[in-house]
Amino acid sequence: MVVDALAARWGAGKGQVDGEAWTSRVARGGRELLLVKPLTFMNRSGAAVEELLASTGRAAQDVVAIVDDVALPLGQIRVRPRGSHGGHNGLRSLSEVLGSDDFPRVRVGIRKGDPPEDLAEYVLAEFPQDDVLVVQEMVGTAADAVECLLEEGPEAAMNRFNAVRN
Repeated sequence: MVVDALAARWGAGKGQVDGEAWTSRVARGGRELLLVKPLTFMNRSGAAVEELLASTGRAAQDVVAIVDDVALPLGQIRVRPRGSHGGHNGLRSLSEVLGSDDFPRVRVGIRKGDPPEDLAEYVLAEFPQDDVLVVQEMVGTAADAVECLLEEGPEAAMNRFNAVRN
């Protein structure tokens, strides 16, 4: 949803399927960016990114990962310049194929209440109707965090967006 919001903001157009991912090229701040949504399951998302990096000659540091995170409460955003996967299977997949944890990430909190036993079912489910406004605000804030990260760097994004929200 965050990539879709960025694509709409940046006039990215429809994009295309490129290997195991949907992609759309967009010019932003004098740079060409590639918006990517892996079409694989989350725990295999690194394969789609690895394929694109190989074809474009980019490195791990050129990736900004945006991931949902059940470790964070619904609506909370956490920006990091690098770090471990912290048990997140999508970040684990990226780290494994890139051979590095040295890429920025924007973690988007999706947990409401206690985490359920079946996390896969939980993260794949639609948000409940009564959370729609919170989710819309969260998606917009996460898109703002990505823009800040790209334009001002990770420290500025962390200072602005890592405040605790409940």
